[in-house]
Amino acid sequence: MIEQLEKFLAPYDQAVNELKVKLKGIRKQYEETNQHSPVEFVTGRVKPVHSIIKKAIRKNIPISNIESEVQDIAGLRMMCQFKEDIQIVVELLRERNDFKIVEERDYIAHKKKSGYRSYHVVVEYPVQTISGEKKVLVEIQIRTLAMNFWATIEHSLNYKYKGQYPENIHERLKRAAEAAFLLDEEMSLIRGEIQEAQAIFSKKNDQ
Repeated sequence: MIEQLEKFLAPYDQAVNELKVKLKGIRKQYEETNQHSPVEFVTGRVKPVHSIIKKAIRKNIPISNIESEVQDIAGLRMMCQFKEDIQIVVELLRERNDFKIVEERDYIAHKKKSGYRSYHVVVEYPVQTISGEKKVLVEIQIRTLAMNFWATIEHSLNYKYKGQYPENIHERLKRAAEAAFLLDEEMSLIRGEIQEAQAIFSKKNDQ
């Protein structure tokens, strides 16, 4: 059983590792041309088996349909400094030919009821194996550092309370989400100053 599960998840693990290298390369290319990089950093993970099964049960997805209906078995997060960077990253992903975008979900323009904001891109990525090519779904979440801070805290609380928050925590979370969004808005207003300061600091460190 364990060997079957490891075999099932192996292509997803390979996809995450390969895409992390490729997407981190975006930042390096911007840095090499002395431009502001819309990508701050990239992380990735493969969802544990028990989480996959739990999600399938919650969403009434048959085990036989997990590969096609659970889109975030393989997941990556691309962090941006400014909310304007998110659309730049999305456009960069749309222009790539090493995977196919199958779905986009804009939770920034259309935030979730909880206050969650992020931009999700689901791609079909071809993994090369000794048995031939296998296409797997990978979810790429693009968000600002402020959005990610909120989402990380919300995820921990959601796990603790199993999605059933006390009302006072629910309200505070929503207010915190708006505060995080306001932070992004304010930073956007002084984006030019921030980028200029960062460029000066970077040049000083290179000397």
